[in-house]
Amino acid sequence: MELPVNKGIINIAILLSIVLITGTIIRLNYPALQQKSSSSVSTYFYNAADDMNQVGCDIFTGEWVPDPDAPYYTNKTCWAIHEHQNCMKYGRPDSDFIKWKWKPDDCDLPAFNPFHFLHLLRDKSMAFVGDSVGRNQMQSMICLLSKVEYPIDDSPTSDEQFKRWKYANYNFTLEYFRSPFLVRSEERDSDGPTHTGLFNLYLDEFDESWTSHIDSVDYLVLNTGHWFTRPAVYYENRRVVGCHFCQLPNTADLHIAYAYRRAFRTAFGAVNSRRSFGGVTFLRTFAPSHFEGGLWNEGGDCVRRRPFRSNETILEGVNLDLYMIELEEFRAAEKEGKKRWRLIDTTQAMLLRPDGHPSKYGHWPNQNVTLYNDCVHWCLPGPIDNWAQMLQHMIMLVAPKDYLSQIHSHKKMQ
Repeated sequence: MELPVNKGIINIAILLSIVLITGTIIRLNYPALQQKSSSSVSTYFYNAADDMNQVGCDIFTGEWVPDPDAPYYTNKTCWAIHEHQNCMKYGRPDSDFIKWKWKPDDCDLPAFNPFHFLHLLRDKSMAFVGDSVGRNQMQSMICLLSKVEYPIDDSPTSDEQFKRWKYANYNFTLEYFRSPFLVRSEERDSDGPTHTGLFNLYLDEFDESWTSHIDSVDYLVLNTGHWFTRPAVYYENRRVVGCHFCQLPNTADLHIAYAYRRAFRTAFGAVNSRRSFGGVTFLRTFAPSHFEGGLWNEGGDCVRRRPFRSNETILEGVNLDLYMIELEEFRAAEKEGKKRWRLIDTTQAMLLRPDGHPSKYGHWPNQNVTLYNDCVHWCLPGPIDNWAQMLQHMIMLVAPKDYLSQIHSHKKMQ
């Protein structure tokens, strides 16, 4: 049976698409759906267009404000939380850190809507590539989507370096490729000068564990950062060009910025060179750590219990250097014009969240494990759940044609 189509809704959706294509950032408000039926898709477009009263908004500049509705899942309702980020399970005594949301200065960032997100990514795929903070983000996404559906583990092997999850009711695939440096690397010494390993980084070589598998990916999310502080030997053209704190004879010690820039240039070059890759690539900028009172291996900890205000801290030193390198290399890759690139700039927002890390609450206090206080990863539930809102918003800005095709594909019901 064919249902009548509201032409006004279609016109509004077309108007919305034009606005999004021109790069305008708008305020969108999606009420929680009561059902998952395909007939509700047009409701998204109607509400979005009806609420089109904010333009030109930078969603990455703002403050953290109280969120009385949070959390949107718990460690008891979601099985996807990594043990070392399961802060509530391991006795973190406070819970205020989960009661905040990111508020841009000049507009509202709509709450993450798992129904809408899965409708939006029906018949599509998304891949997270990077370090364990990227895995942290993927697990946050799984937990947020669990209100609608849990995925099936569709990984070809038990190797944790690669995971594939399938949302059967939406034919949506979620993947994770572990590539902490984004370029080819290997562990040279499992101990090394700081007892965290010594690595060989081939700064001009693709990491084919992910670069050769992205052709069918619709949305690619790249991240890296913290691993570059580890001791490493740098190679270019298969020759040693220097190192970072490798303590090897006759090897020049280079600032980590040297490797960071070249690794991004190589990784972005890998994406731009994939002829069959037609998806959108997001760079999710790094989230600073918050060690205080010492370095990570010298008793440093993160014990604050509330977010900073934006006027209470600044990005500086090495963090600022690495952030600027990310932006510069991103703009260079984007300028080539070969692929679609988008930036998810989480650095400022996460700089303000010293309260969101596991610290010592990633294991039992009497557990016989060698773990430092974790001020790098993020508790789940916790601040990085807000990254899903940012990602949802950015996908909506790059995929307006998908919205129209969804409307037309749902014109008919049998």
